[in-house]
Amino acid sequence: MIDDVAEIDRDEDEDEAFGITDRLVSEVLEAVEAQDSAAIDVLLDPLHPADIAHLIELIDARDRRALLKVWKGGMDGDILSELDEGLREEVIQSLAPAELAEAVRDLDSDDVVDLVEYLDEEQQEAVLDALEAPERIAVEKALAYPEESAGRHMQVEVVRAPEHWSVGQMIDFLRSDVELPDQFYHVMLVDPRMKVVGYVTLGRVLSARRDARLRDLMEDSFRTFHVEQPASEVAYAINHYHMITAPVVDDDDRLVGVITIDDAMTLLDEEYEEDILRLAGVGEGSLSDRVIDTTRQRFPWLAVNLATAIFASMVISLFEATITRVVALAVLMPIVASMGGNAGTQSLTVAVRAIATRDLTGSNVWRVIRREVLVGLINGLIFAVVMGLVGYFWFGTAMLGVVIGVAMVINLVVAGLAGTVVPVLLERAGVDPALASGAFVTTVTDVVGFFAFLGLAAVLLL
Repeated sequence: MIDDVAEIDRDEDEDEAFGITDRLVSEVLEAVEAQDSAAIDVLLDPLHPADIAHLIELIDARDRRALLKVWKGGMDGDILSELDEGLREEVIQSLAPAELAEAVRDLDSDDVVDLVEYLDEEQQEAVLDALEAPERIAVEKALAYPEESAGRHMQVEVVRAPEHWSVGQMIDFLRSDVELPDQFYHVMLVDPRMKVVGYVTLGRVLSARRDARLRDLMEDSFRTFHVEQPASEVAYAINHYHMITAPVVDDDDRLVGVITIDDAMTLLDEEYEEDILRLAGVGEGSLSDRVIDTTRQRFPWLAVNLATAIFASMVISLFEATITRVVALAVLMPIVASMGGNAGTQSLTVAVRAIATRDLTGSNVWRVIRREVLVGLINGLIFAVVMGLVGYFWFGTAMLGVVIGVAMVINLVVAGLAGTVVPVLLERAGVDPALASGAFVTTVTDVVGFFAFLGLAAVLLL
């Protein structure tokens, strides 16, 4: 009993480590209801900005508005950066221009850009006015790049040094009055034309002799990315090559900024989350979205699903006479379609994930297709035996077991084929496979499953 209590205490402590508990949320809401700003400060000040953002996302819209009204001046740029994009816009709209400008004053340029692009003109101007001239120029320049480009997501705060410098000169520079980024991992080495030629980690700088040349300490992982290159490609490269910092260059190969590993991981998380949500046909919604917004996001794909279901029903209607004469077909029909749909979803999920991570390419696509078809064939044969026996003992007809067994094999093979081929074809056609594949694969497995099962029944049972 004592051990159980200790375990519960440990679980509660682990929850506390993340900063957010049900009790904390309740205490904050009580303080909001009492309009006690001092109590809110006591509760929220010790928390990490990510935890505060999480708390704001957990409460409903009415409580959020009340919290921001009572907690005047508490919102800062770090919290805004951690908020879900849809909710961030709602919170920003509730802040006065002066309050918003103060909140973002100390953010890095990439975080400011991420916030400013969602603001209306008046709020944008208020934020830009709060920035120093160099920061304002950097933000305005970043906003001029395409929305999902490296230039839009990079930060311009970079530590540069001539490639011919020694370690001693570098250390003396870092210890001088020069303004440095709050966090940085590499020193970028440039030539006299400001073209980046390599980078050196701070660890190597600090561990090398003072007379060592920086060019002799450069990392092998160095590679550059163009400002208009998709940010998702840069993030993938950072993850693939185990990079910490990705230098971003302009048309003349001059260093203009960097994308760091934390921003890259955020981009990858967003990409994967988007794919998962789109596979389910729910767009890019979140738990904090309004009912009308969520309805609008889901309606189109429900409409597509209805259209495909009607198409599958039309196939069934072709065999009305067969179903009327063999009623058992109506009982077993959903099993064939359901198994095909699940098998297709499995192959589809693997294929979409592989496309997103660049693991599925033209060089291995046929091998992957063969594998999925063989998996469908083997699973189909196994479940064909099972359903054949079920059909025989349930309805006392051996031929009915044969029909459902053969239909199962056909549908699972087609499901493996469609689940891989459809997203590949859509990706090559320039359509997001995560967004559109599900409807096509479901239609194929339903139509093939019903047609194979009922068609075989019409031939073998009548």
